[in-house]
Amino acid sequence: MATRNPNRRKHGGTAVKIVVTGPFSAGKTTLIRTISEITVLSTEKDITDDTRSRKAETTVAMDFGRITIDRDLVLYLFGTPGQDRFDFMWEILGEGMLGYILLVDASREDSLEEAVGILAAFRKMARVPFVVALNRAAGIDPSDEDKVRSVLELGDDVPVVPCDATDRESVKAVLLALLYSVVDQIDAPAGAGV
Repeated sequence: MATRNPNRRKHGGTAVKIVVTGPFSAGKTTLIRTISEITVLSTEKDITDDTRSRKAETTVAMDFGRITIDRDLVLYLFGTPGQDRFDFMWEILGEGMLGYILLVDASREDSLEEAVGILAAFRKMARVPFVVALNRAAGIDPSDEDKVRSVLELGDDVPVVPCDATDRESVKAVLLALLYSVVDQIDAPAGAGV
């Protein structure tokens, strides 16, 4: 009896799961809304604590969007909550992911610091390719990239990509960087690590 590939879609093609994670208010929901071809399923609720000064609503469970690359490949985008109190959702959403985007708000120093714990949790959960996307960064100079790599303890194989989560072409560049990392991992000799 043949077994069914769980990633195979009912009408053909393969669906893969990409997770967008990062600190509170980094722009995860915006990034998914910018690139998704469907109306994003979002679980935003009003903020009632002192973080309300940054924004009025926050994701409490997940965001969900979709991109059809071609008839053989569809990306499902899952956005995580950024606040630590919802960290139980990170592992739920991370299960079965092909890779992930760690989105950091480059305009806030504390965003990079908050990303350290999130990255540690994702590294522990799965050894899959990932990229670091710096939202609200028009570009990146070598000293800024060195700082990000140092704080997050990134190897040279992890792309660090400046982006604007409100710009479709910029978000596409982030997703392409992740997909190239996935291809590099597939092409890497057995035993090479992520």
